[in-house]
Amino acid sequence: MKTKNFYFTAFTFFLLAILLYWPADLPAQSITNYPANYFRWPLNIKPEIVANLGELRPNHWHMGLDIRTDQRENLPVYAAAAGYISKIRVERSGFGRCIWITHPNGFTTLYAHLNNFFPALEEYVTEQQYKKETWAIELVFNSEKFPVSKGQVIAYSGNTGGSQGPHVHFEIRDTHTDECLNPLLFGFPLQDNVRPAILRLALYDRRGSIYEQSSRMFTLRNSDRGYIIPKTPVIKTGWNKLSFGIQAFDRLTGSPNEDGIFSAQLFFDEQPVTGFSFDSISYTETGYLNAHIDYKYRFNGGPYFQHLSQLAGEHSGVYHPINGNGVIELKDTGVHSVRVEVKDAYGNMSVLNFSVQYDNLIQPVISLSQGQPFYPNYVNILEKPDFEMYLPETCLYDTLHSFYYRNNSSSPYSISALHQVNDPSVPVHDDLTVRIKPDRAIAADRKDKIVIQRTYRNDTDVRKAKWEGEWVSAQFGDFGYYQAFMDEMAPKINDIGREDTVNLSAASRIVFTPSDNFGI
Repeated sequence: MKTKNFYFTAFTFFLLAILLYWPADLPAQSITNYPANYFRWPLNIKPEIVANLGELRPNHWHMGLDIRTDQRENLPVYAAAAGYISKIRVERSGFGRCIWITHPNGFTTLYAHLNNFFPALEEYVTEQQYKKETWAIELVFNSEKFPVSKGQVIAYSGNTGGSQGPHVHFEIRDTHTDECLNPLLFGFPLQDNVRPAILRLALYDRRGSIYEQSSRMFTLRNSDRGYIIPKTPVIKTGWNKLSFGIQAFDRLTGSPNEDGIFSAQLFFDEQPVTGFSFDSISYTETGYLNAHIDYKYRFNGGPYFQHLSQLAGEHSGVYHPINGNGVIELKDTGVHSVRVEVKDAYGNMSVLNFSVQYDNLIQPVISLSQGQPFYPNYVNILEKPDFEMYLPETCLYDTLHSFYYRNNSSSPYSISALHQVNDPSVPVHDDLTVRIKPDRAIAADRKDKIVIQRTYRNDTDVRKAKWEGEWVSAQFGDFGYYQAFMDEMAPKINDIGREDTVNLSAASRIVFTPSDNFGI
């Protein structure tokens, strides 16, 4: 019995030691062990990339590697490991021509923007397109239909789909969860001994909404002590609650491309607070990029800034809170040190050091918003006599005060006033619902011709309206101006000739350009 008690006590102390001395600031990705050298490079040319996972794109993170093909097409593309082709897709935009390969170790690789598939697969896909009478197609296969070995040619590189130039888009996914994993953590032969660059720091007043203020910007300089704010060793502020953002990028050795950083971590008075990392991202969560960046600044023409704090409505999983969400509260007038560590996937690190001090003699400008408040993670409803807006609990990232304006517009075919709610510089994660009460009675045989139009600057969205009693409704993905219209004008198609019979024997293609007064 004494022996058993001894081992139990020893095991208990061992567990306590792990809990007590495991480093609190250890990033989650550093204890994830992906198999190195299991996957081969999908091309037989020098390994180079033009984009990585986590790179910032409009409304989404980039979800894999864009592999350089030296601006060439029809290079052989090889299976990164043994497995079987589990799915293909052919589409006009998006991935274009794409292959999924499922591997026995729990991972799936994806290869996109391809030209032809390998002959047997190409023949089968063509047969199915004719059979289903559709060019755009998605096919799913079992493990016996198209098995592949490591290094087998599966397709040829191209520029299909939503590609901006010849390349191969490559992803590694968790087969079970379908999350995209960072391929740079799998030991591919890419050289990187270059530290990330940190260009500017943004300071935000977190006593109010992130969307109802203008941040303070600081240009940074690299020094022998890391990145610093020149001539401003201490940031003095009248804000007693604040957060930070950074403008940063990374480069691989010898590459001119500005890729996304892998991680950033915030320290306050030498204690870790929070950070973010891009070891994995789900396609269902990639829209949360709009909460990760200073969206308003970007919307108005500025570069990307990445928040070092997690907004209340941000649920992507890229943030790793340790001692808070990244909002710093200055409870005294002392000088406090701040450190930001920025890393790439190979562990190269750049450090930004500065200090902050709360000065109660500085009278900060306080924004006194008067509109109805909208809160993240709650259902919000705006109600007016002839206009309503419904925002689901997944709609907003931060608190926002509504701005509402009504104008009795007399636009052609309009059947309602023009209603404005805020503007698109505030991002919306999930669709909001707009309800409008027409200002005149609509005959029953004309009710199916009603549309609701959202406009802002040169941006226009039109949705077919759904009747709900005396109201019409539609869903939109942005704030702006909303108005209901009667659409009784049929679409038009351009003429390809003035005669009943047109000789097109010399033409290489026929192009039809349909147009409509509402763009639908």
